[in-house]
Amino acid sequence: MNNTGKEDLRVIRTREAIRKTFEEMICEMNYEQISIKQLTERARINRKTFYLHYNSLDDLLRELQNEMAKNFIKRTHDLERPRDMDKITREFFLVSEGAGQLHERLMCSGSYHYISRRITNEIMSETWGADGKQKNINPYVQNVIMTFVSQSTIEIYKQWIADGKKIPLEEIISLTTKLICNGVNSLASK
Repeated sequence: MNNTGKEDLRVIRTREAIRKTFEEMICEMNYEQISIKQLTERARINRKTFYLHYNSLDDLLRELQNEMAKNFIKRTHDLERPRDMDKITREFFLVSEGAGQLHERLMCSGSYHYISRRITNEIMSETWGADGKQKNINPYVQNVIMTFVSQSTIEIYKQWIADGKKIPLEEIISLTTKLICNGVNSLASK
C-alpha cells in the first residue's frame, strides 16, 4: 500500500476510534462481556478494519496496560527500590489519580484483577529487575518484598476507590507510605 499523509491520518483516526470505544466499553462493562462485534459497531468500523490493527481484544488491552505501566516506570525511573518507597508510593497514587476512570476500572474491578496483576508484574520486573539491579538482596527475598509492596499498595488503592475516595489524596498517600515503609507499628506513634 502506498503511504501518503492522507492514509496515515485515516489509520491514526481509525486506531483512535477503536481505542476510544474500547476504553468507553471497559468503563461500562466487564472485559469478558466486550466483543469485537460490539466494539466495531460502536466505533463504526467493520471487523476486517479492526483486524488490520489488532489481532484480538487481548492485544488492545495489552496495549493499554503497557502504556499505563510505561507511564509509571517513566515517572519512577530514577527512584531506587526499596529505598525510595515513599516517593514510589506517592507516584503510584498521583499517576493513578491522573489516569482517571479507565485506570480505576482496570485496577479495581473484580473481573480485571488478573489485569492489574499483569501490570504490576511488568512494572516490578522492569523497575526492580531480576538482573541484579538490587545489589545485596537475595532474589527470593526481593520477590517477597516486591509482592508485599505492590499488592499492599494496590489493595489500599482499591479500598480507597471502593470507599469513594473519602480520605483526601494526600492523606491516603501518607497513610499508605507509613504502612508500606514502616508497617502497622508506625501508626501507633501518631
